[in-house]
Amino acid sequence: MPEGLIIKGVGGFYQVESREGFYECRIRGIFRKKGITPLPGDYVDFTITDDKKKEGWIEEIRQRRNFFNRPPVANINRLAVVLAAAQPAPDFLLADKLIMSAVLNDIEPIIIINKTDLVECGIVDEIEKVYIKTGFPIVKMSKITMEGYDLLREKLKGKCTVFAGQSGVGKSTILNNMISSSLMETGEVSKKIKRGKHTTRHVQLISLDCGGYVVDTPGFSLVSPDGVHYEELSWMYPEFEKYQSLCRFNGCNHIKEPGCSVKNAVSTGEIPETRYECYKRIYEELKELHEKRYE
Repeated sequence: MPEGLIIKGVGGFYQVESREGFYECRIRGIFRKKGITPLPGDYVDFTITDDKKKEGWIEEIRQRRNFFNRPPVANINRLAVVLAAAQPAPDFLLADKLIMSAVLNDIEPIIIINKTDLVECGIVDEIEKVYIKTGFPIVKMSKITMEGYDLLREKLKGKCTVFAGQSGVGKSTILNNMISSSLMETGEVSKKIKRGKHTTRHVQLISLDCGGYVVDTPGFSLVSPDGVHYEELSWMYPEFEKYQSLCRFNGCNHIKEPGCSVKNAVSTGEIPETRYECYKRIYEELKELHEKRYE
């Protein structure tokens, strides 16, 4: 039985890429009865019903490494978190939540700082400093100068990568510039509200010449921080690690406790204040969610 990868799904039909070529496949009713919906990124076994028309049936969906409901995509191993240096201004809280989603799902995050041509280098450097001590790869990019595109291709080689971030940060523009032809429309940023117009119509895996796939991600900007207990949140912040064992109290949450080495590191600039402020906001969100469980 042929094996393949679902590239996209539209209207109950799924485009499957395999060694035998591309096939348009339907799914058996058993999947609907089990409440299983195939997703782009799923590895499947399928039967060929018409080789000339390139049609078939999906018979089995293989076990997933991970999956997201929004966007609906499976088996991701790289999350590219895109921020813009300007227009719109960086949303660091959203970026932190996206990074958390990656860590929780065993996905490697990469930080992209886009539109570097719109601001002075010093501003871009300040954004970079927010994440430099996380150890996550950082790529600075511009569609005007084409800065960062070669480096990004190297980072995405052999990966299946989700792009995520605010509307208007340039996700589709980056994708269009990385592939040989524009598969997606690029939305202009509204001059009035400085936000992008939503133009991506569906989730689709796009093959890269360097090897691997990228995914455009409509709707990924709304991310909930649930999935981690508030008292475990600090372990989602790699730059906290070397300080946590030095806190006066075991199990320090780095919020109000005295003798907190993490807070001391923030005050001396060893940990970026922007990251710490996001940590506190997410901590309070998670704590509130926890306390409302039994209401």
